[in-house]
Amino acid sequence: MTAATLPPITVVLGGPSAEHDVSVVSGTAIADALRAAGASVDQVLIDLAGDWWWLPAGHRREGRPAAAYDEPVRLGADGPHRVGAAIDRLAARRPAPVVAIALHGPFGEDGTVQALLEAAGLAYTGSGVAASAIGMDKAIFKRLCRGIGLPVVDWLEVTADRWAEDPEAVRAELLAFAAGTTDGRLMVKPCRLGSSVGMTLVHDAAELDGALALAFRHDRRVLAEPYLAGARDLEISVIGNDPAHLQLYGPGEIVSGHEFYDYAAKYTPGLSETSTHAEVTPAQRATIHKVARDAYRAIGAEGFARVDFLLAGDTIVLSEINTIPGFTPISLFPTLPDEAGLSFVDVCVRVVELAVERHAARTDRRLTAEDLPR
Repeated sequence: MTAATLPPITVVLGGPSAEHDVSVVSGTAIADALRAAGASVDQVLIDLAGDWWWLPAGHRREGRPAAAYDEPVRLGADGPHRVGAAIDRLAARRPAPVVAIALHGPFGEDGTVQALLEAAGLAYTGSGVAASAIGMDKAIFKRLCRGIGLPVVDWLEVTADRWAEDPEAVRAELLAFAAGTTDGRLMVKPCRLGSSVGMTLVHDAAELDGALALAFRHDRRVLAEPYLAGARDLEISVIGNDPAHLQLYGPGEIVSGHEFYDYAAKYTPGLSETSTHAEVTPAQRATIHKVARDAYRAIGAEGFARVDFLLAGDTIVLSEINTIPGFTPISLFPTLPDEAGLSFVDVCVRVVELAVERHAARTDRRLTAEDLPR
């Protein structure tokens, strides 16, 4: 699309999620990029209470910390609007905007906001309801991938109810699981969250209760996985709607400045290092691309996603899929396509183009009484 043909775009950012601050950075960067491409761009901030605020026309973050968005009134925002009124406002615009979803975590990445936009008949970026929900739920995603033969590490799931009812049994099960691994350490994490929020690397039994308590602050289901010592963190960018014509870029690599790639290691400038060209063999690259493509297709992803891997020696393990990856200054997803000459702006425009294409191809669901099987 050219500047003349780009539709009006509303970037939705923030959200009632522990990944709120990352979303603010991603969303404002996307808005700046689309504006640079010549699009008419609005920005809507969702606060931690779930209220929607229209930021002033032409708003730019300009280095403000994410905490500056805790008080939208001070930014001159119009609001608060409850979710129903906000969706109605978007749907009433003519021409209707494409909603660029820059929300990370629950509500924005798990199919919830996608369902609201579907119900309103609005075009939006990224995957649909089902793919978003599956991609967000690490346990369901892993079960699906294992079922079709993709390589994932073993895991155990713990619910908050079971932990409350029988903590001794849960401890025993997890410690036995850890003892059966090569390293003996466990990664404990919320089942439905990202950005490494709520994750703990558990070294021994003394750290287990605290790790579970932290994870249960964010989710009622928690995963425990073996820690793969020395494994490399690799990422693939996938762009496309048609499963037969996906564009894959990478792998890129992350070298964490901490023992594992936790929240601080991800978002503290200079603490970790990233590379858009991971040193892997041609065979490893081909395998990683195939598995990434298979995972993307398996959940029915559309638009774009990032697929994460661990490379331990010669063993390639699929870690997770992120259907709304970060667009922050240190995010690999929007920079990996540079290998094909696509800039950050180009990637943002392409994501909008794919949203328009998918919306145009959707089935018209409006029925009349004559359509019913009476």
